[in-house]
Amino acid sequence: MKAFGMFAALMITLTACSTATTPAASTEPVAENQVTVADRMYSPKTLTISVGDTVTWVFADRGMAHNVVADDKSFRSELMETGQFTHTFDTAGTFTYHCTPHPDMTAAIVVEAPTS
Repeated sequence: MKAFGMFAALMITLTACSTATTPAASTEPVAENQVTVADRMYSPKTLTISVGDTVTWVFADRGMAHNVVADDKSFRSELMETGQFTHTFDTAGTFTYHCTPHPDMTAAIVVEAPTS
């Protein structure tokens, strides 16, 4: 009977260990006005900033190359697997952009004028 009790305790311990989960890596921006390029998406998909702000795109998609190309051609990064691209927005408006090799990857930067 003592062996059965030890066996049951071992099974409970193993079950508890095997169901533990590790939190998923966050794709949320870690800095102000940052867009993460990972998992074949831009995160956040829409970012609202003020005129004069700079946006930093951080490429982190495990070796898959992406770029950032404004639909109105106002900015464009190189194809990148890692690293960063920045752009300063000097005018108000909504700037949509996409990834050239992955046209399903789209997002927008909303640039607001200062309020008086």
